[in-house]
Amino acid sequence: MHAFDVLGDPVRRRILDLLADGERPAGAVVDVVATEFGITQPAVSRQLRILREQGFASVRVDGARRIYALERAGVDEAAAELDRYRRFWRQRLDALHTEVARGTRARRKDA
Repeated sequence: MHAFDVLGDPVRRRILDLLADGERPAGAVVDVVATEFGITQPAVSRQLRILREQGFASVRVDGARRIYALERAGVDEAAAELDRYRRFWRQRLDALHTEVARGTRARRKDA
């Protein structure tokens, strides 16, 4: 699964938002996400599994609880993908800026 596929899902993004604030027990994640999105505990657990498998979250066992944390590897991968697009758009936006500046100078000259 591509990083953008992972981040394209609003439930997974919400889980990542929760984990960005620090570790959370699976039950706490389920409570928030199930309430906000109207989905079941198994559906939330599936999204947690996807995040874990794709490197966006990690889990550790604490007795009977599963504690989830944001995993840097997935976030770094997504950031690297975005950087590729930023470079692409930065060049085009710089070119657009140049053309706008030329047009502004030309209008001033004609005025």
